[in-house]
Amino acid sequence: MKIHEYQAKELFRAFGIPVPRGRVAVSGAEAEAVASELGGERWVVKAQIHAGGRGKGGGVRIARSLEEVGRATSELLSTRLITAQTGSEGRQIRRVLVEEAVTIDRELYVGMLVDPGSGRPVLIVSHAGGMEIEEVARSTPERIRREVIDPYLGVRAFQTRRISAWLGLGADSAGAFGAILRNLFRLFCQEDCSLVEINPLVVTDTAALVAIDAKVTFDDNALFKHKEHASLRDIDEEDPLEAEASRHNVNYIKLDGTIGCMVNGAGLAMATMDLIKLVGGEPANFLDVGGAASAQSVEQAFRILLGDPKVKAILVNIFGGIVRCDRVAQGIIEAAARVSVSVPVVIRLEGTNAQEARRMLEASGFSCVVATGLAEAARRAVALAG
Repeated sequence: MKIHEYQAKELFRAFGIPVPRGRVAVSGAEAEAVASELGGERWVVKAQIHAGGRGKGGGVRIARSLEEVGRATSELLSTRLITAQTGSEGRQIRRVLVEEAVTIDRELYVGMLVDPGSGRPVLIVSHAGGMEIEEVARSTPERIRREVIDPYLGVRAFQTRRISAWLGLGADSAGAFGAILRNLFRLFCQEDCSLVEINPLVVTDTAALVAIDAKVTFDDNALFKHKEHASLRDIDEEDPLEAEASRHNVNYIKLDGTIGCMVNGAGLAMATMDLIKLVGGEPANFLDVGGAASAQSVEQAFRILLGDPKVKAILVNIFGGIVRCDRVAQGIIEAAARVSVSVPVVIRLEGTNAQEARRMLEASGFSCVVATGLAEAARRAVALAG
């Protein structure tokens, strides 16, 4: 689960990570009031959307008067911001963060995530703060350092000294940097994050360290432990179909193709998507209805798939292992009776009672293509989608 920058910075403050003073605003007048409270001669107005690259897209403005703060805010709030991560449609800006400006001497990158190889938290740092870390990894990988952290011991003193020396931080900054790394680790673990990122962490003209950007993503699988995180969720920033799927506990990720996929099991779903591409089509989504594939979950899956105007055909691929195929077929028949299915549907059922399930579908009156193999099902779906 992603949250906004201003929310991430509130967490940073709570965990002792220094951030600029600032507050969120939803109108030009409110932004001017925030800037007046902060005082000073320069302010930063930052669009709040769940996407990176805001600076390149024009979503970060420097203002040198209260009038400029209000004007910049009004302009941003009337804009759909387009960045490399939003796609061509962009995202509507609904709020901005107004902060005091910071005099920057150097920009660093600091991030923490779980290393899939070791299963431990890994600290990633770079000299190239302010840039997309993916681009740095591609073009200048020597500017990135990884430090695996023992989850029981946390960030050790020798590690902070080693990283500080590699970054070339002076004595005035090294102590504060070590404290930031330790606090970042505490935040990462206590809040069950999948990613915490500071890009950039700046060294100011007085050798102070300040996180002028913040990104926090929570592990969805741990949200049950943190009921307070529910209030941080912004449904407006999520794809409407993905948000609807999450309300019904359906695992769904929207893609750009035309073949809607309804599958039980994540591995089988990935294989189905691969095969669709292999035979010349493009999957419109990842959708896992779960091992049970009940009538209720199948009905909701149909509604989600049909809510995507790009879907031209639906491929249902169910393996009857945990649940019998005839029960899945009955669920499909019941769901189809309640949902107006307006696109061709190809169904492949394999496993326990698969033959009986195919006979039920063919006799049901539901207009669908019953395939006997996954390759055949994929080819038929791609052909029907045109």
